Amino acid sequence: MSVGLLALLDDVAGLVKVAAASLDDIAGQAAKAGVKAAGAVIDDAAVTPNYVHGFSADRELPIIGRIALGSIKNKLLFLLPAALLLSFFAPWAITPLLMIGGAYLCYEGAEKVFHAIMPHQAEAHEAVLEPAAVNPQSLEDEKVAGAIKTDFILSAEIMTIALAAIPVESVFYQAVVLALVGIGITIAVYGAVALIVKADDFGLFMAKHGRTGPGRAFGRGVVTGMPGFMKVLSLVGTAAMTWVGGSIVAHGLYEFGWDLPEHIIEGAAHWAELTFAPIAGFAGWFATAFVDFFFGLLLGALLIPVASHVITPLWRALKRLHPKASPKPAA
Repeated sequence: MSVGLLALLDDVAGLVKVAAASLDDIAGQAAKAGVKAAGAVIDDAAVTPNYVHGFSADRELPIIGRIALGSIKNKLLFLLPAALLLSFFAPWAITPLLMIGGAYLCYEGAEKVFHAIMPHQAEAHEAVLEPAAVNPQSLEDEKVAGAIKTDFILSAEIMTIALAAIPVESVFYQAVVLALVGIGITIAVYGAVALIVKADDFGLFMAKHGRTGPGRAFGRGVVTGMPGFMKVLSLVGTAAMTWVGGSIVAHGLYEFGWDLPEHIIEGAAHWAELTFAPIAGFAGWFATAFVDFFFGLLLGALLIPVASHVITPLWRALKRLHPKASPKPAA
């Protein structure tokens, strides 16, 4: 019996080693896939703080929490199974769906630029799309819903990039790696966003309660610098949204045979790398992002009147065809 027990324990130890190796492999693949999607992750982190701008300090973290929960739902409940199903049954549909999402990001980015340049006309356009919120809770719900929509598109890109980086072993293996990527990236992005939006509160605390002169000076510097930093981050977020959308659409057009936008982007990157050889890597990236941004901004600007005069009337007509049931009168 003792020999049998030792053999059993040896088999269990072998299984544990195999399981540990599998977990290490899964964790390693998740890390690699996450790195592949780093560009979209940075864009996500830059875009999100815009959605808490203008709210009281006590509502900032709850709003971020609501958006983060929506992001987890986006990734695990919708995008993960959709990515696996599409990659298995309809891989041809992934590119068109991503292009639709990219076009939406271009529209969102162009609308923000439009609002900055011509605020009165932009407000009129927004009023056509949807009535303005009349109370703080409605405004918060509206902002959270908008953030979750944008997160859905960025998360779709992240999950697609991650899926492409995972070796095809089994559906279960891919699902576990994608789930780890989704959870890890969400924690990283919204943890960073929470730190960013609460930095001014931390600075104020340090300025008032710091034990040393340099500590109090640091706190005052954070308080003084955060408004400018948030403005810069808002600009980066808008630019990121637009260049990611432009990149998705340009790459999709290339896959469908129209390669002019992709060739222009590649040509700009090559020229920048040759012109600024000492910083060739950064120069190529910047040129690519700039042309992607310009292309996305142009596409988004074209979509603004389409949203006002075509998509919104059609959506309202569909809603009228299926009105919500009115509540029954009380007995």
